[in-house]
Amino acid sequence: MYRTILFDFDGTVFDTGEGVTKSVQYAARAFGFKADDLSALRAFVGPPLRETFERQFGVDEKTAVAMVEKYRERYSGAGLRECRPYPGIAALIEKLRGAGQIVAVATGKPTVFTNEILEAHGMEACFDAVLGSELDGTRSQKWEVISALLKRFGAEGAVMVGDRDNDVLGAKICGIPCIGVAYGYSEPGELESAGAVMVVEDVASLENILLG
Repeated sequence: MYRTILFDFDGTVFDTGEGVTKSVQYAARAFGFKADDLSALRAFVGPPLRETFERQFGVDEKTAVAMVEKYRERYSGAGLRECRPYPGIAALIEKLRGAGQIVAVATGKPTVFTNEILEAHGMEACFDAVLGSELDGTRSQKWEVISALLKRFGAEGAVMVGDRDNDVLGAKICGIPCIGVAYGYSEPGELESAGAVMVVEDVASLENILLG
């Protein structure tokens, strides 16, 4: 049984796709991009925003930073409310902690936004720790977040759970395995190609692995 479980947030604990994609659309339109198809913006759910703006819209770093600021203009208000926890995830976390396991959030989302969402849904006490990036860009890479949590809780018996390749690769850099969840926002084969030790289809399957 794993001793410490680090959960990604977007696409793993909460389905935040609506708020993220609508806020990306808001930022893109402000910079002259059409971006009418929200489903085409799924790539923004999870990975670092600045890098994703650069890659998806072909802008330079300075413009991408400005687009992130515009994104946050909407996300910090309406976007934070456009999300919901995945069915069964709260009960799973409660069972894990009841079994004596350490459960923490390791997210690329700013810590302040993550805590606001958890508080709004009455889940602020569910985790032993919540850590993400900061608004000034500190800990913008997933491995940095994972590393900081492992320094606190230890790497022995630790596992990352996430829905995108940056979760898997971040865990690999830090020397721990990653279980991929296919119910999030990954593309077909993304988690396997990145090196996830296994990929589960739903929360019930994840429970069987973590508590089995």
